[in-house]
Amino acid sequence: MKPIKTKDKTVLRSLGLGGYFGGGAEGMVDVKDGKIVRVRPMRYGWKYDKKDVRQWKMTRDGKTIEPTWKSLPGPFSLAYKKRVYSPNRVPFPMKRVDWDPNGERNTQNRGKSKFVRISWDEASKLIADEIRRCHKEYGVNSILMQGDGHGECKTINTPHGHPGVLLEYLGGFTLQVRNPDSWEGWYWGAKHVWGQGAQGIMYPAANIVKDTIEHSEMVLFWGCDPETTPWGFVGQFASRLCYFFTEVGIKQVYICPDCNYGTAIHADKWIPVLPNTDAALQLAIIYMWLTEGTYDKEYVKTHTVGMDKVADYVLGKEDDVPKTPEWASPKCGVPVWTIKALAREFADKTTSIAHYFGGGFIRGPFAHEPARLECILLGMQGLGGPGVHQHQFTYFGLPRAEGLGGTFFWNPEIEERIALPVLSAVSAWQQQVIPKTLIQNAILSDEPITFRGTGAQNALTHDQFEHYVFPISKEEHGSKIHMIWTDSPCRITCWNYGHETELAMQNSQVECIVAQHPWFENDCVYADIVLPANTYMEVDDIVTNIRQGTMQPNIMITEKAIEPIGESKSDAQCVLEVAKQFEGMEEQMTEGKTTEDLQKLIWGYMGGEKLVSWEQLQEKQYWIYSTHPDWEDDPPGFREFYEDPEKHKLNTPTGKLEFYSEALAKAYPDDKERGPIPKWIEKSHNHDERMSSHRSKMFPLLQMSNHGRWRVHAQCDDITWTRETPTMKVTGPDGYKYEPCWLNPKEAEKRGIKNGDIVKVFNERGIVLAGAYVTERLRDGVAYMDHGARHDPIKTGEIERGGAINTITPGAVTSENCVGQIGGGYLVEVQKVSGAEMDIWRRDYPEAFDRKYDPASGLRVEAWIVDGGKK
Repeated sequence: MKPIKTKDKTVLRSLGLGGYFGGGAEGMVDVKDGKIVRVRPMRYGWKYDKKDVRQWKMTRDGKTIEPTWKSLPGPFSLAYKKRVYSPNRVPFPMKRVDWDPNGERNTQNRGKSKFVRISWDEASKLIADEIRRCHKEYGVNSILMQGDGHGECKTINTPHGHPGVLLEYLGGFTLQVRNPDSWEGWYWGAKHVWGQGAQGIMYPAANIVKDTIEHSEMVLFWGCDPETTPWGFVGQFASRLCYFFTEVGIKQVYICPDCNYGTAIHADKWIPVLPNTDAALQLAIIYMWLTEGTYDKEYVKTHTVGMDKVADYVLGKEDDVPKTPEWASPKCGVPVWTIKALAREFADKTTSIAHYFGGGFIRGPFAHEPARLECILLGMQGLGGPGVHQHQFTYFGLPRAEGLGGTFFWNPEIEERIALPVLSAVSAWQQQVIPKTLIQNAILSDEPITFRGTGAQNALTHDQFEHYVFPISKEEHGSKIHMIWTDSPCRITCWNYGHETELAMQNSQVECIVAQHPWFENDCVYADIVLPANTYMEVDDIVTNIRQGTMQPNIMITEKAIEPIGESKSDAQCVLEVAKQFEGMEEQMTEGKTTEDLQKLIWGYMGGEKLVSWEQLQEKQYWIYSTHPDWEDDPPGFREFYEDPEKHKLNTPTGKLEFYSEALAKAYPDDKERGPIPKWIEKSHNHDERMSSHRSKMFPLLQMSNHGRWRVHAQCDDITWTRETPTMKVTGPDGYKYEPCWLNPKEAEKRGIKNGDIVKVFNERGIVLAGAYVTERLRDGVAYMDHGARHDPIKTGEIERGGAINTITPGAVTSENCVGQIGGGYLVEVQKVSGAEMDIWRRDYPEAFDRKYDPASGLRVEAWIVDGGKK
C-alpha cells in the first residue's frame, strides 16, 4: 500500500510571541501543497544527537530535572496556523473612504468609517507625500513613530521599528518610548533599593533556579501564574519546574486575588488578596518580624541602609499607626490569622519569591510601593543567601550557554550585536520623545507636557531624575504630533485609558495615521492608510532562541513556510515600498544586502562561525548551544554581595540595599506617593481607587486584569480553536462571543447575575461589555478580565463591546513622578445588561451591530471594507 504523503517540507519557527531579538517556544511547521498543515513542538534531536549537546542537570534528594528534548509551546502557538489564515488578515493596502489628503480628512470618523482598496503604489505615494508635507509644514518631529512592544519572533523582519529607519534617514521623528508593561513597580521602585537590575528586576540572577532547587524550602508565587504568562514567551517549561518543586518537597504558596491556573495545579496554599493591596500585607509581615525578632539582624546591619526609618514607620513611631495584621486585614482582605501565619512561616522557612513578570501585582496605582517592600522582605531574610532570591520565573536564572556568555538578558551586549546588521529602529533614540503612557495627553493637551524620566525599559536609574518636556522648544525643532506611523497598533487594548486614546486618534491635529499590521484589529480601525504586513510564516529570517529562560539555547534559520497571503509584504518591505518614493533611499537603507547576507551577518555577530560553519548551519537549519562547562561555578543571584557586601557592592549610591533612598529624598522632597521609604498610600490627587474611596459606593469592586490565558497581550484573540474555551470567550444569548468577566458567586448573586449573562463593567471612564463567568476561583470584592481583548467599539470613547478592559483603566500614570501605566487595581461596578438597554444601543448605533461578525473568529476584515475591496 502506497504511504500517504503528509507534508512536502518542514520548516522551523520560534513560536514565542515576545518580539524582536530572540525567541523561545520553538516549533516545527509542516507544509503541504503550499499550505500549513500542522504546527508542532520542536524536536531538538531532529538533526542532532542528544549526547553531542552538553545539558545542565539540577538535583535534590536524588531527583533530577533537566531540559526536555522536545520544546513545550503553549496552545495558541500550536494553533497559530489559524492566526495565519485568520479571516481578519489585511488583504491589501487600504485607505479610509472619507479621508482626502487634498480636502476633508474627517478625522472625527476614525473608528466609524470604512475603507477602500488601493494599490501599493498609491499607498506608498500617499504616505511619502504626507511625510514631505508634515516635514515642510511642521518639521520632522511632527511624525510619531510607534514601533515597539511584543510580536512575532523575527530578526531581519522584526515586527517593530522599520518605519523609524526611513524616518531617521529623512531627518528624524518623535519616538514613542516603550515603557515597562509588566514590571512597572519594579522599574520605578526596586531600582532604588537594589540598583539598576534588568529593567528593575533582581540582577544578576544566574543559577537562581539551581540554588532554589537545592536550598529553598518555600516559594511564594506573588501575583504570578507560571501556567499562563510564560506560554507566549518560553512555553511551558515553568510548569514542569513547578511540578519538580512539588516532587522534591518545596512548598508553593500563591498570593493573588484569583485561584489562577498555577494555583489550581501547584499551590499548597492560596492566599486571596484584594488587587493592589499587597503593600498592606507586606507591611504587616514586616511588623511581625520586627516585633517577634524573626529577621536576619546581622545581614540588615551590614548589607542595608535605612532599616531604622522603615521600622519607625511600620511600628507607628512616625504616624501613630502601627502596621499590624489587624490594621492590614481590612485593607488587603486577608484574615489576621493568615497574615500572622504567613509571616511566621516566611521567617521560619528558607524562602524565595517568584513571578513571571508581575501582572496585576505590579501594575496598579503606586505599584512601586509593593515592589520596594518586596525587596525589603527579601533583604530582611538575607537576600542572596542560599535559597533566598527573587525569581523572574525561568526568565532569568538558568545556566549560561557556551559561546554566548549567557542568555539574552544575561548579556545585554547580545542585543546590540544582533541589532547592528538589522534594518530596524527598535533601539533608536530621538531628540523628541514621549512615553507611551502619555500619547493621548500629548495629542489632546493644549499645553506642553512635563514628565520625570522617559520610562524607557532599559534606561538607567538616573533617567528617573531627569526632567523632560513635550514638545521640545521650537529652537530645537519641537512639534506637536500631526502624523502617526504605527506597526504596533494595540495602544487602545494594552495601555492606559484606551477610551481616551480613541478620542485622541480622532483629533483633527493628527492629520494622517498609517498602520502596518498583518491583521485588521484594534488601532488599525482608526488609521487612514493600512498596509498589509506578513506573518513570520511568510518570510525568510534567522532567530536566536536565547532569551527568557530558553531550555535549549539555539539559533535557527527560519525558511519561508508559505507564500505571502493576499498582497502582504514583510514589515521591512512595507517601509521600503515607501522609501522608493524618495530618490536613492531604498539603496541607502538596504546597502544592497540580501536576506541571506543579513542572516550570515547575524550568525557572525552571534559568534556562530567559531562553532559551526554557515554551510553546516544551512544544511541542518539550527544549532544548539551547549551549556557552559563551568556553569555550576557561577555564583547564584546576589551570592557574592551576600558573602562580602564591601567587595561586591550593588550599583546603588551606597552599594547596599537601600531601604531608605537618599536620592529620592533629595530629588523629590514633596512627593507624597513615592517617598524615600515605601509606604501604604491610601489615595492621592492622582488616584482614589481604594475601597475607602467615596467612589466605592458607586463602583464597589476592584478590577483585576492579568496577562491573558489564551493571548499574548493583544495577539491571538481571533484563534478559532481557543475561542471555544469557556475561559477564552463566553457566548452570549445574542451569539456574540464576549470576553469573560470572572465574578465570585456572592458578588454575582447580589447583582442577579448568572453564568453566561451579558454584563457591563463600568466606571466614570466608560463601559466594557463582557460575558459573566461565575466561579469560586475568584475572591469576593473583585471583578476580573484579562487585558488585550480585540477592540470592537459601540460608541467610540464610551462603550466597548469586544472586551478591551484597558479602555477604562485610569489615565493617570503610576504616580506623580513615575510614567508607568495602570493595568489593574481600580474601582468598577458590574451589572447585568438588560434587553432594553441593548435595544437602545442597537437603535442608536446600528452600524456597530451591523458589522460582519463570525463567532468563530470575531469581527471580519470585510466588515470594514467597501464592496469587499473590489477594484
